[in-house]
Amino acid sequence: MTQMEFTQVKLSPVDDPEAIINNFSMVVATVNGSGSQTSNLALIRALFRMGIPISGKNLFPSNIQGLPTWFTIRASKEGYTARRDTTEILVAMNHTTMIEDLEGLVEGGVCFYPDHIARPEIRDDVIFYPMPVQEIIKDNNPPRELRDYMSNMVYVGVVSQMVGIDIVAIRGALETHFRGREKPIAMNMAIVEAGAAWAAENLVKQDHYYVEADNQTEGLILLDGNTAAGLGSIYGGVSFAAWYPITPASSLAEALQGHLPRLRRDQDGKNTYAIIQAEDELAAAGMTVGAGWAGARSMTSTSGPGISLMAEFAGLAFFAEIPIVIWDVQRMGPSTGLPTRTSQGDLLFVRFLGHGDTQQLLLLPGNMEECFEFAWRAFDYAERFQIPIFVMSDLDLGMNLWMSKEFDYPDEPMDRGKVLSAEELEQVEEFARYRDVDGDGIPYRTLPGTDHPRAAFFTRGTGHDDAAVYSERPEEYVANMERIARKLETARGKLPKPIIHKSKGARAGLVGFGSTDPAIMEAVDRLAEAGVNVDYMRLRAIPFSDEVLEFIEKYDRTYVVEMNTDGQLYQLLQLAAPANATKLVKMNHNDGLPLTARWITESVLGQEAK
Repeated sequence: MTQMEFTQVKLSPVDDPEAIINNFSMVVATVNGSGSQTSNLALIRALFRMGIPISGKNLFPSNIQGLPTWFTIRASKEGYTARRDTTEILVAMNHTTMIEDLEGLVEGGVCFYPDHIARPEIRDDVIFYPMPVQEIIKDNNPPRELRDYMSNMVYVGVVSQMVGIDIVAIRGALETHFRGREKPIAMNMAIVEAGAAWAAENLVKQDHYYVEADNQTEGLILLDGNTAAGLGSIYGGVSFAAWYPITPASSLAEALQGHLPRLRRDQDGKNTYAIIQAEDELAAAGMTVGAGWAGARSMTSTSGPGISLMAEFAGLAFFAEIPIVIWDVQRMGPSTGLPTRTSQGDLLFVRFLGHGDTQQLLLLPGNMEECFEFAWRAFDYAERFQIPIFVMSDLDLGMNLWMSKEFDYPDEPMDRGKVLSAEELEQVEEFARYRDVDGDGIPYRTLPGTDHPRAAFFTRGTGHDDAAVYSERPEEYVANMERIARKLETARGKLPKPIIHKSKGARAGLVGFGSTDPAIMEAVDRLAEAGVNVDYMRLRAIPFSDEVLEFIEKYDRTYVVEMNTDGQLYQLLQLAAPANATKLVKMNHNDGLPLTARWITESVLGQEAK
């Protein structure tokens, strides 16, 4: 059956007084390695093309193949993108988890399942739609080696027909996925259309879930945070990246590898960058520090276990004052923990990464636009303050699909900070690498290769005086640390300020950061409906600006929402605002899944009732 021969029969909710339109959570339960990613991306991209606000969460195991995996698509006519803890539509392709998956369906929910799987008789309040997956595959006879993968396209067709997803939008999604290659597009569309045609002829609509075209995604893009970060780094002038594979950070380096060849070549066609896959994270950090010292805009990306190995080099870069950028795409720990689950458990570790009195600077992106923007700004901050900049993403931001406004590309010149040229050195009576000339704690530096005798200097991770000469004199160490403290205070006022959402008559505050933002924003609306108005502040950097301290001062109770076990942001806020520490209420949850608005709402209401 070709595209020209197929005409979709659209089901209309007009005659259904209980119709639920563009408002559900759909879970596709499959087996890791079964090729379901193409099918799931086709569904979510098609909904996005139809103008329906969506978000996608991929819950996958850490092994290569064989264990259960779940892909959740949330459609929300209100535009909410946080994870929901209820499921209205289930596509049960994995018989080993079917009973558990069915238990999570709401009353009146929908279950699509292959008809060769025995249906458990555990729910009589759920609507079941069997799908003849094997029969449709046999009739369409795709290449034998692709049959298992393409069988997933059957549920794409059946679900599209029964819910109302436009088959034309499915084709457009496949064209995006296969980059216009007609052969795989045609093979997959044949299965999709066969599934839809079978459903139109054989299934009777019994549920109340529908989708209808909207226009709420116009002007938006759909991507993951690691891709956004890779693009932002490129537009920020990255010239060196060293990395070692680790979930969930690998795709950030892969984004660099995918886009740099197109975007960063000189007039002779030569690369203006270098990307190196190191033998481990320790080597990657060392290369990054070396390149940063040499004047490159230098970065690496990793996750918690990699950060552990980078600790010594992070401390070196802090004390030797070398600009580098490190992306920490956080996952569950301790140790290997749950490597394919999300968390915000590295805050305390990274803030003080490096022994002694190390205090690293952290950026906290909360959406795709900030993953892009903070990626390029991180290089400016690193060079302006001559210090490592850590960008604290997480698996949910980094690897899942999010709607986003189109990015504002940087149109301002790169901020290389206090770098002296040969001509400027000629005008300086005396150059001392670590001397505070301007009173802001930030010294001047030169780049290796600068053609002037004063440009040659040692960079030291050991004790040194302001001229970078080795010293163990107590007074010189104290002076150096006091100058670095002034530099950190200068940076504190220049990093991204928090974003504050105010509500009329707010009686408490909420504080969060990163990927918790969609759930908190939705919870603020739910709390207002329950008669509890709160102001919400989303942090975007550590150390905290004055605005953060003023927000905490304002309320008798400020709830600190985060995804870790210890309440790490809560602890950092207590350290920063000891006089108001008792006003802070710890509200942390850490099960590896993104937070939901329901959990936040119920937690706040429970506290407010006390």
